[in-house]
Amino acid sequence: MCARCTASPPPLDACHAAVSYDYPWSELITQFKFRGQAGWARAFAMLMRSAPWTEPALDAAQLLVPMPLSAPRLAQRGFNQAFELAKQLDARKAVSSLLLRLRETPAQAALDLQARLANVRGAFAVDPLRVAAVKGKRIVLVDDVMTSGASLHAAAQALRQAGAASVTGLVFARTDEPH
Repeated sequence: MCARCTASPPPLDACHAAVSYDYPWSELITQFKFRGQAGWARAFAMLMRSAPWTEPALDAAQLLVPMPLSAPRLAQRGFNQAFELAKQLDARKAVSSLLLRLRETPAQAALDLQARLANVRGAFAVDPLRVAAVKGKRIVLVDDVMTSGASLHAAAQALRQAGAASVTGLVFARTDEPH
C-alpha cells in the first residue's frame, strides 16, 4: 500500500474486473446498457466469475449491492445493469434497495478526475431504514464499468459510513486509464 493509501485508506478493500474496457467489450457493454440488451448480464456474469479472486470475494460476501441508477436513468433504460449483473452472480445475495442515489449526476465520461470526484461526492447513501442490514457485513459492490473509480469509491464510502465491515468492488470491465 502506498503512503497516501496508508494515511487515508481507500473505501474499497479491492476491486476485480473481468475484462479491459476495450473492443469488443466496450461495444457489447453499450448494447447491454443503452440498447435494452439486459440478456447480456448472464454472459457477462460468467466472465466476471472467471476472473481471478472473484469467486473468493463472492463466497465471502454477505451482500451483493449494485450501483444504483437515478430514477430518470432507470426509467430511460428500463433496468439497472448493475443489478442485472448482481442477480446473475448470486440472486440470493443481490439487494438493490440498500444503496440509494441521492441525486442525478451528469455522466462521468467527459469529466477529468477532479471533476468526477466532485460530481459524485455525496451522491450515494445507505437507505436510513436499512442501515442495520449493512452494519458489520462483507459487501461486494457490483457495477458494469470502472473508469476512474470515483463512483465506486463514493458508493463504497457510503457503505463504510453505514458500518460495512468490508467493501470489494466487482466490475465487468475496467479502463486502463490512471486514477
